[in-house]
Amino acid sequence: MAEEIVDVLIIGSGHSGGMAAKVLTEKGISCLMLNAGPIADVQKDTEVKPAYALPYRGFRQPGQLPHVFQANEFNANTWVDEKEVPYTYDPGNPYNWVRVRLFGGRSLFWSRASFRLSDFEFKGKSHDGYGDDWPISLADLAPYYSRVEGIFRVQGQLSGLPQFPDGNFIPDEAPWSGCFQRLIAAGKPRNVSVCRQRTSLGINGLASSVNLLLPDAFATGKLRAIPNVVVRKLTTDKNTGLVNEAHFVDRISRREMSVKARVVVLAAGTLESTRLLLNSELANSSGVMGHYLIDQIYGAGITCSVPEARDGKATPGLMGGSALIPRFRNIDTKAKNFLRGYSINVWSTTGAMDPRSFAAYGEELHRKLDSYHGSGISTNIMGEVLARPENHVRINKDVVDAWDIPVLHIETKYTDNEFNMAHDSVDTAIELAEAAGFEVLAKNYDPNPPGYSIHELGTCRMGNDPKTSVLNKWNQSHDIKNLWVVDGSAFVSAGWQNPTMTLTSLAMRASEYLAEQMRQGNV
Repeated sequence: MAEEIVDVLIIGSGHSGGMAAKVLTEKGISCLMLNAGPIADVQKDTEVKPAYALPYRGFRQPGQLPHVFQANEFNANTWVDEKEVPYTYDPGNPYNWVRVRLFGGRSLFWSRASFRLSDFEFKGKSHDGYGDDWPISLADLAPYYSRVEGIFRVQGQLSGLPQFPDGNFIPDEAPWSGCFQRLIAAGKPRNVSVCRQRTSLGINGLASSVNLLLPDAFATGKLRAIPNVVVRKLTTDKNTGLVNEAHFVDRISRREMSVKARVVVLAAGTLESTRLLLNSELANSSGVMGHYLIDQIYGAGITCSVPEARDGKATPGLMGGSALIPRFRNIDTKAKNFLRGYSINVWSTTGAMDPRSFAAYGEELHRKLDSYHGSGISTNIMGEVLARPENHVRINKDVVDAWDIPVLHIETKYTDNEFNMAHDSVDTAIELAEAAGFEVLAKNYDPNPPGYSIHELGTCRMGNDPKTSVLNKWNQSHDIKNLWVVDGSAFVSAGWQNPTMTLTSLAMRASEYLAEQMRQGNV
């Protein structure tokens, strides 16, 4: 393989890598894709075993996945083992980095929330004076959003709200349950909109790279893929300065290999792409790479009960369903103690409630759980974290992974802006719940640690000025014209929205531009 020069080398197979492969191969360009993990064997990897047959009886192996809150022994093979691929941070400021190295990446586990960013995010500085505007607007990305929404079969309702842009939706015509009708009524006099969730239906409930994007790429005959290889470094041609070779190691055999490429497209995920570039000492003339790490705050919220649904009186007409309260702060008026905004996810449960919602134990707790069964309403914030240069990642050369590749050190923390936002979201949720006639049982004002949202973004931000950004508006490196980075690391601001529709639309837009540049002979 060392003698071969591939047209485009794509590193990563998730939503952004899959979209790049689909677009480029359909344009007739040959691609080679490298992925750090195996192809999932559905039959083997989903084999059901009883807890007593597992060494840790279904619980996590100590030290294996301390920052993956979803992990247990039943699904431990899903996540990147932190003993094998560690990272470091200040113990006083922990970071939850949830990683998947299966073929298809985290797209296999995406919750399928499908939102567009608005110009309140793309042009945030113009709106409130903080940070930097993106070098593109909603109008620039809207045609790509529409095409991506068509591929992923996004279901939703039109809202007509500028902060919650409408899109190319399969209509969601399901009726609201009674509890949400009451919440909608409570929101109207407060100028708080309660909207339908927008969800990618995909195919058979899966909206991943492996079932919606990569099959089209493979069908062209222009894509080859190699699983189980870990890329350690990119190198450049000394004469041209262009990236020309990727050096990688077989995850199983530890065999060292390399491949030459005319163009490299990085799609390994925000922090893995940044780690590779930092270890390669490339594309960072601005000194900005690794800085402005952002995500969304999660965790703050309330738990309620609908009194009319208690004691076995819950019905499908009264309970069930979910809603989204999109950003409503800092639109026309300014919030008193924080910038930007948040959304509130709302769920209704027809099942058992969490015992932690009750200040009781023993028989009293059992009576309450029986009585409140099926009456639950819960909320959770999804709020924008401001982009700050001090929130950053860098290489820690004192620690290496299982293949002797230096790891990332992550240094980030939330500030009063995020904590005040979380506090406001809980107070708002309580006000709406009480106005709707719900009983508030529990409230949590404290967001989870950074990274918990699994929406890490930034660190290779795009911009018009090469002195203050890593990529141009086409996701192309300012420094190296045959290097593209098409994952979430390109984000300038996080917004409150799930980022998947945006990063996939950016990957589509960047890949079409790359294909045209290759056709013209500019790359």
